[in-house]
Amino acid sequence: MASKKKKGIPDRWMDYEALGKRIPGTRFIAFKVPLIKSLSCCLSPSEAFGPFDLVRRLEKEKQVLGLIIDLTFTTRYYKPMDLPDTVHYVKIFTAGHEVPSNQTILSFKRAVRKFLRDNGDNDKLIGVHCTHGLNRTGYLVCRYLIDVNGMDPKEAIELFNASRGHCIERQNYLDDLQFGPKRSNDGIEEPDQELVRGSATWRGGDHTQAGRAAPQRQWKTHRARYENDLPLSKAPSPHTAPRAPVMAAHCSLRMMG
Repeated sequence: MASKKKKGIPDRWMDYEALGKRIPGTRFIAFKVPLIKSLSCCLSPSEAFGPFDLVRRLEKEKQVLGLIIDLTFTTRYYKPMDLPDTVHYVKIFTAGHEVPSNQTILSFKRAVRKFLRDNGDNDKLIGVHCTHGLNRTGYLVCRYLIDVNGMDPKEAIELFNASRGHCIERQNYLDDLQFGPKRSNDGIEEPDQELVRGSATWRGGDHTQAGRAAPQRQWKTHRARYENDLPLSKAPSPHTAPRAPVMAAHCSLRMMG
């Protein structure tokens, strides 16, 4: 395991299923962060999970991915230009362990609403991931279902857990979803950043890099904007604190009654 850490594999990344199932009645699907080949080269083919593995797996299930919302608090795992040109991408830097801020929640809602508004004529999926595709991902997906769709908190959490195949672990996230106030939806129709299109050409299983310049310029602009507010060199690592053990997808929730 030590050698894998040296190669850049996130802590406990191997403990989680790569890809969940589409959350019924929604466009959401959750997965752990895909890793570019330079990071996953030490893994066996069955262990590796990169951007094109993600698209291939969904393609086999007759699903089309339209948007990736990346919640990791780093940019080292992959860049937008590593994604297929059939997929759009938005980065929302979200620190681990702590309940996301109201601004982070609003940015997430805005990205989802913009995509749904622009893709009302299709059934493309919204993929969401943090490092493990579980805690930050689960919180923000459930927060959207509760605040925007009006879903009961217990139902939202159980639906996410069952679809992901793992249960949200962090009690502070669960407590806020269950007992915390709903967040305002004011301004969710006003996107605060553009969606960036991937630039690797998807050919139904094969891919090539194409048109890198424009997406790379877009990404540098977005990254600079966030780094002015969130200096990554000083940012807390989302992997330093211990986590609760992985639970089965049928985990019982310490919930309301």
